[in-house]
Amino acid sequence: MPLFGTTILSFIPGWSTDGGNYAIEKTAAYGFDLLEIILPASLDFDAKATKKQLDHHGILGRCTLNLPTNCHIPFYPEQAVSIIKAALDKVAEMEGDFLGGVLHSAIGTFTRKPCTPDEKAIIQQVFTEVADYAQKNNITIAPEPINRYESYVFTAAEEVLDLIESIGKPNIGLHLDTFHMNIEERNFYDPIIRAGNHLKHVHITESDRGMTGEGNVHWDDFFKALATINYQGPLVLENFSSEITALVGPTSLWRPSKYNSEELAKGSLLFMRNMVDKWYINS
Repeated sequence: MPLFGTTILSFIPGWSTDGGNYAIEKTAAYGFDLLEIILPASLDFDAKATKKQLDHHGILGRCTLNLPTNCHIPFYPEQAVSIIKAALDKVAEMEGDFLGGVLHSAIGTFTRKPCTPDEKAIIQQVFTEVADYAQKNNITIAPEPINRYESYVFTAAEEVLDLIESIGKPNIGLHLDTFHMNIEERNFYDPIIRAGNHLKHVHITESDRGMTGEGNVHWDDFFKALATINYQGPLVLENFSSEITALVGPTSLWRPSKYNSEELAKGSLLFMRNMVDKWYINS
């Protein structure tokens, strides 16, 4: 069975020691199995203390990283390698085995052109190097394709899978997000089937970032595909409430949310459990 998780964004706008402890407590209290920790670009993160907190509350932790502007791989490959390796060190300190997130580009950085062959070659070189570094600690790296309004590098599952196949490293995987899939993929079934065991991490997000099941995502197709490939990794909730005011700008929540953060988290967890029961157990 997949694990049920949520990100720190269900509770706090970004990582801090006190905020992180609060997010860990709430994740456990709401009944999730796992908390996704979005590492700060500063990497000011006490991995060992966080691991103790996670263990104390009986939940797992997974790390993701979104590259900052000064680490956009096509422009600054050396800086990108440095921050990804430093993030991998934090994962190792937390005794983790995974690093996902927008690892291929800086969100919001554009050239106003498609990703060029030269840029793709640079990206391949970077991922080859960091995959070798990650392998020393048995860590899997899984870049997340995001929509065209946030990046021009990897916007669809196929592009990441092409990278995985071209590099041929066993510890590079795919991190999918249903919000971005709803914009960029032709359907919710085929990309997951093609990914197969390359799929390592999933963000569960409704088309409007609100309550799962109340938008345009084709959830039956999505969960049917997950069950078909017998996906056993985390299903990580990533929806947002304007109740957390610091998220309004970064996530473009220009209208008040219908639900507060607790209602979103608990309601979406129930939805995920019901969909897994429907497609994994009852099919």
